[in-house]
Amino acid sequence: MLFSLSEYLTQFHSGFNVFQYLTLRTILGVLTALVISLIVGPVMIRYLSSYKIGQSVRDDGPESHFSKAGTPTMGGALILVAIVTSTLMWSDLSSRFVWIILFVTIGFGAIGWIDDYKKIVFGNSRGLSAGAKYFWQSAIGLSAALALFNSAQFPIETQLIVPFIKNILIDLGWLYVVLTYFVIVGSSNAVNLTDGLDGLAILPTVLVGGALGVFAYLTGNYNFSNYLGIPYVPGVGEMVVFCGALVGAGLGFLWFNTYPAQVFMGDVGALALGAALGTLAVIVRQELVLFIMGGIFVVETISVIMQVASFKLTGRRIFRMAPLHHHYELKGWPEPRIIVRFWIITVVLVLIGLASLKIR
Repeated sequence: MLFSLSEYLTQFHSGFNVFQYLTLRTILGVLTALVISLIVGPVMIRYLSSYKIGQSVRDDGPESHFSKAGTPTMGGALILVAIVTSTLMWSDLSSRFVWIILFVTIGFGAIGWIDDYKKIVFGNSRGLSAGAKYFWQSAIGLSAALALFNSAQFPIETQLIVPFIKNILIDLGWLYVVLTYFVIVGSSNAVNLTDGLDGLAILPTVLVGGALGVFAYLTGNYNFSNYLGIPYVPGVGEMVVFCGALVGAGLGFLWFNTYPAQVFMGDVGALALGAALGTLAVIVRQELVLFIMGGIFVVETISVIMQVASFKLTGRRIFRMAPLHHHYELKGWPEPRIIVRFWIITVVLVLIGLASLKIR
């Protein structure tokens, strides 16, 4: 909105031209989302506490989590408000990418909100049934995949880029829709599985989102993409503003979510943020790099798959409890140690992902 307004005002004063710069709008997007989170956060926490919208703890979870019962949840709504508001304020709203990623983020957030609502109102720690949740995730993920595929204007938009290897572009055709669907839905559930400790999921999300913003800026800039030898995708640069909003909102939420957490994001935040990361990776053509940078999310998901498969096939468990962070809890690791070590691993993986820009 403000981008369009500044564009109109340039005819009266050239100084408003400064708001046309993507870098400035990204910085303003970060700061806007951060300020919204820090201002609205305490109000939302008080509201959630007064209406007893607290965390429901599963009976089969670690005993150390029982003390967290009643902690305000659904705080992810704060993240969504900050991201959406900041994106609408500073993005070029004529970009199809902006509307597609907002559709996915809000849609998955709505699924998470219903899931959290069921947990709180009906006292059911399982929330929305797995079948219903997967159906709506699939509907939104597939809709976004088809929208991106049908609106693609250049061949590169539906080709798979192999990181660390130069000039290898794989034409996917209709397989692009399948890949995009699995990246969005898979990423959403992976972040949701990781969101089990105070601050464990939000900082890796911020780090990966920020790194994808770097990819978006370079991929959407002809000069930089040509210099680095990466494919140029027109219009993708606008995703930097969304990434900035995600970073600002995430850091603002971490202010309240850091150990010991004053509020949890709930599924409304985790499902939305995971889907947003998946959609970003697809738009900037870095699905495989997302697999690297989001390694913590991947490992957490694989640990659940391995645990379930092993128990069903052999009756034995591989880990003391899944997802993986619970395994380390039951081994006696303090919660802050698990969180910080997972953060450090994410920093390393993000750096490896960014290295693919130059190592080709």
